[in-house]
Amino acid sequence: MEKFKTVLDLHLRHSSALGYGLVTLLTASGERIFSAVVFQCPCSATWNLPYGLVFLLVPALVLFLLGYMLSARTWRLLTGCCAPGARVRCSSGLRGAMVFAQIGVAAALAPLTWVAVALLGGSFYECAASGSKVLEPYLCRNRTGCTDQLPLVPCSKDQKSDLQDLLKELKAQSQVLGWIIIAVVIIVVVILTSVCRCLSPVSFLQLKFWKIYLENEQEIFKSQAKEHATELAKENVKCFFERSHPKEYNTPSIKDWQQISTLYTFNPKDQYYSMLQKYVNRKEESDSIKSSEGDEMLPVLGFVDSPGINISTGL
Repeated sequence: MEKFKTVLDLHLRHSSALGYGLVTLLTASGERIFSAVVFQCPCSATWNLPYGLVFLLVPALVLFLLGYMLSARTWRLLTGCCAPGARVRCSSGLRGAMVFAQIGVAAALAPLTWVAVALLGGSFYECAASGSKVLEPYLCRNRTGCTDQLPLVPCSKDQKSDLQDLLKELKAQSQVLGWIIIAVVIIVVVILTSVCRCLSPVSFLQLKFWKIYLENEQEIFKSQAKEHATELAKENVKCFFERSHPKEYNTPSIKDWQQISTLYTFNPKDQYYSMLQKYVNRKEESDSIKSSEGDEMLPVLGFVDSPGINISTGL
């Protein structure tokens, strides 16, 4: 039991890193299976380029869009935004664009992994490059009859053929590009993470406390919501069969739900750890907790809108 608690605690503490690691592993595994089982280069001057690019880029695009769809912040921002009279509920254009950019950075992990692993394998690039008219003069330099043979390079099985030299060159180019992408991604991630942490308005230990608070708030919120919903459902079903009127329940209004569902903004004057805390600490019941003067949307605090229990799956 103690070992299970240790594993669970490790998961809660490093859920973000474990999630990214799992996404990377699944993407890399999926690419290798896709390349070995599905991909078959047509070895045609007409089809090599589009066929190779489709396998290289279309799955990456799909993974990128899935990254947006699976983010809780995306649906916090968009849910109810286009409803009649919802103009005030939507974030401003600049803040909305900032949030989408932050989500996009996280969503880019899986597609970049796909492209990098695909380039290290070489199959997709070999097929696409062998059908490229742009690369043809460079690849066929000082080679006789290369133009006609180039589209056949990915299908060459003869070890003695001159096509093997072209195949090795294409694989080398592909793998170099793959390692360049990996290096650039790591450098960019390190720089962005360092800059975000440097601009953090709170200390390292307070950030750790903040995450612990959010984990507990979400667990208690889900428990209380389930309990309240169960009691309300029981009362309504009971009154239906007994043909009686239900007793009054204090359920949050639509406006209350809208306010705690907005994206978190940080204000150094009134520091709150979540929109729920900000809501219950408002001075007057009629006060709005939406963005006011001095509020900032900081990348380092993006975890506030996407805690361990995602809104899209938890409730």
